This record gives sequence, C-alpha cells and structure tokens, in this order.
Amino acid sequence: MPAFRVLPIPFEIAEETRRTGKSAQYGHPAFTKVAQGYGPCRQCLKTFRSGEESRTLFTYNPFEGLDSYPSPGPIFIHEKPCEPFASAGFPKELRSIPMVLEAYGSERALLAQERISDGVVEPVIERLLDLEGVRYLHVRNLEAGCFIALVER
Repeated sequence: MPAFRVLPIPFEIAEETRRTGKSAQYGHPAFTKVAQGYGPCRQCLKTFRSGEESRTLFTYNPFEGLDSYPSPGPIFIHEKPCEPFASAGFPKELRSIPMVLEAYGSERALLAQERISDGVVEPVIERLLDLEGVRYLHVRNLEAGCFIALVER
C-alpha cells in the first residue's frame, strides 16, 4: 500500500460547475466542447478520448484551503458526471502524460520539483514527500503548467 494518496478536485466543485455552467470558486463562465487533446479530467483523473467526449473548461484554484493567496488556472472535467478517482496508488492513465511534481511546504513555499518523463512516478512522490518541510505535492501538466491533482501523505 503506497504511503500517499492522489486527490482529484473536490466533488462539490465539479458538480456545481456542471450544474451552473460557471466556475464554482470564481463564477467565471465555463466552456464545454468536444475534447481535442488528451486532458485529463481533474475529477476521475482519466484522459479524454479526443473527438469522442465533451469536456468542460473552467477556472480553478488548487490552493484553496491550503493558502490564502489564490493561483487560479484553467482545468478540464468531463461534461457529464464521472466517478471521482479514489483508488490507491497513482492513476494509471496519467502515467503517459508529461508532468512535473511540485513539493510545497508551509506558506506555499515551493521546496522542490521534478519532471516525470518515463511514467515511473511512485519513487519520485515518496522521495519528495520525505523531504524536510514538504506538506503536499501538486501534479501539473509539464506542457501547459496546469494543475492535475494533489498528492498528500
């Protein structure tokens, strides 16, 4: 059993955004269209089937509840409700995505970051979480820089 868990965005934020057509945190309009590109969905943490599924783009602050300084950015979720990721370990479908892991300490200090290029994520997560002062990690898309998921002990 891994010594960490990967958390998608909160269920309530995804559901309110789908229901209202606006970012649950900011009220900015959300936009839905057929997926062009891989994604992933920030709720189920699965990649989109390009040209086959619709996805909703909206503004999200991944630091809400962790730090008072907001850092909103764009993220995607499936247009239709999907099952939030709740499995042990790192999501299988994310392994092929170019990503960077960012290790944060208190007051949102960025303590370390490491790029993942080979899909082998667990040793990097464990190494970063073992660094002194690290409270949590962000998984981010290496190409776009956008938030994908939170990792905590």
